[in-house]
Amino acid sequence: MGQMRRRGTVAAGIAALVVPLTAALGGATPAQAATSCTAGVGPYQKQAEKFLGRPVDGKQSSTDCTSIRAFQSKHGITPAAGYAGSVTWGVMNLMNQQKAAGKTPNKAGTCPVNKGRIACVDLTRQLSWIQDGKKLVYGPVPVRTGRDKYETRTGLKKIYWRHKDHVSSLYDVPMPYSQFFDGGQAFHSVGVSMWNPPGSHGCVNMTKTDASKYWSLLKTGDDVFVYGRKPGT
Repeated sequence: MGQMRRRGTVAAGIAALVVPLTAALGGATPAQAATSCTAGVGPYQKQAEKFLGRPVDGKQSSTDCTSIRAFQSKHGITPAAGYAGSVTWGVMNLMNQQKAAGKTPNKAGTCPVNKGRIACVDLTRQLSWIQDGKKLVYGPVPVRTGRDKYETRTGLKKIYWRHKDHVSSLYDVPMPYSQFFDGGQAFHSVGVSMWNPPGSHGCVNMTKTDASKYWSLLKTGDDVFVYGRKPGT
């Protein structure tokens, strides 16, 4: 807040982000889209160019701007003006970290391996996965955790209540596949990008596919371990 996920969940998701520009912009050509783009060179221009597969020259071209703007629009980064600022690079850098995790997200051994089946949440990399001892059961998958003042709380917890068709009584929004593990904080699906700032009200948001899979793999009483610090803190 199911279909079988192929190996390389995060890498495949990130690769899909570099979409054809005309498709991302609703059929507009780069020249048309450039009219609403900034001509300014952002502090992370070269990094953004490299991430998006553009020529890395540190100069803002109309095509560079259109590509950056499409990325921003896709992930709710505002203003979506094609400027390679700190928020845009922060999202791109986070995706790079997630891709680097590959199929060994617990390589450092931070998430306990002596608890049997456990859902791990790494706030720093905005990743979650399910493991059983040292065996990776599912994931890692990108997640969206709590925003400022609504941080997802760290520590060892347990799933204490599940409600597949839950609706928040506090925010009056659907929370499908909810699995609560700390007060009002739960795993559940949402309909926005997992890289969409500024984040949740403390829940661990997932795509519908991933939340559905977590629902099928976890049960009441299973452990959840949350650690790290969300990006930028």
